[in-house]
Amino acid sequence: MLRHVRRLTALLLLTLVTLMVAPTYAQSPTHVVQPGENLFRIALSYGLTTAELAAANNIANAAQIYVGQVLTIPAPGAAAVAPEAAAPAAPAEAPALVASTHVVVRGEKLNDIARRYGMTVSELSALNNIPNPNLIYVGQVLTVNSTATAPVVEAPAPAVPAAPAAPAAQTTHVVQRGEYLSQIAARYGVSWVAIAQMNNIASPDNVYAGTELLIPAAGTLNIASTTVGNAIAPPAPLGTGREILVDLSDSTIYAYENGVLMRSTLGSMGRSATPTVIGSFSVQRKYITSDMSGPGYYLSGVPYTMYFYQGYAIHGTYWHSNWGTPMSHGCVNLPPWEAEWYFNFAPVGTPVRVQA
Repeated sequence: MLRHVRRLTALLLLTLVTLMVAPTYAQSPTHVVQPGENLFRIALSYGLTTAELAAANNIANAAQIYVGQVLTIPAPGAAAVAPEAAAPAAPAEAPALVASTHVVVRGEKLNDIARRYGMTVSELSALNNIPNPNLIYVGQVLTVNSTATAPVVEAPAPAVPAAPAAPAAQTTHVVQRGEYLSQIAARYGVSWVAIAQMNNIASPDNVYAGTELLIPAAGTLNIASTTVGNAIAPPAPLGTGREILVDLSDSTIYAYENGVLMRSTLGSMGRSATPTVIGSFSVQRKYITSDMSGPGYYLSGVPYTMYFYQGYAIHGTYWHSNWGTPMSHGCVNLPPWEAEWYFNFAPVGTPVRVQA
């Protein structure tokens, strides 16, 4: 009996010692990727670099994350260090990445902008979801990385003039039920393309109630260009009041009010066999929806149609999305949400000029 009691006591002591010395592991927090988020902004919100967050989640391409993906959030500054390599002296503080924005101006190229902010073209393209680094436009808002280094007391480096980066002011907007990206953009005086670029939105139709959008500075223009390399400036306005200019050379429609460019949109104009008429016209009649027909085609419910000369019209297009490519029988094809904006902008009688 005494031997049994001693054995039981020894077993209890062994269990207690095991519990006391067993290590405890804290579970790392996680983040579920939301629509419009990218790895850079997620890392920034947790005080991490993109490389740290990508390494913690075995992500080879920082530009490829998806909605609903669960990311492990490591401790800021945590790094795996071999026990024998640990040094007693604290290392110098690494440069901290700071989110900033850059608005493209005329004549700039992506490699010039990347070099200005100490980035590579591929890094800048991935951060802004730019598939073709040779295609940027005036007014485009780019997210860039800048660095801020802590001063070194014992051996300060010679002063270097800071790059004249002036981050554009921005705000946030929570999408309400029934709102479109073009409506939100018009409310803040910016282009929907600028909002889509800033929030990594591939399609303007993919926004829904509850989404939180970053809104770039007012005055950002939607000037799309099919010219490779340098961004271009818009053509000169016609006169005063509200007016519309269709430029066939860059497949773009422009809206002016009292000489100020209010909006521009890449569209699809007439094909070589069915070209868009050239000249000075005006909006003659408007239909929220209309049916269109001609040799070999019939289209029902064409949205936001504005006829400016005989059967030629500016209208929304739901049967293709090849913007910048001649596709029509002479009309000016636009994305439906863009056609709605021009429809509301231009009353009957608004001048329309079509130029080659």
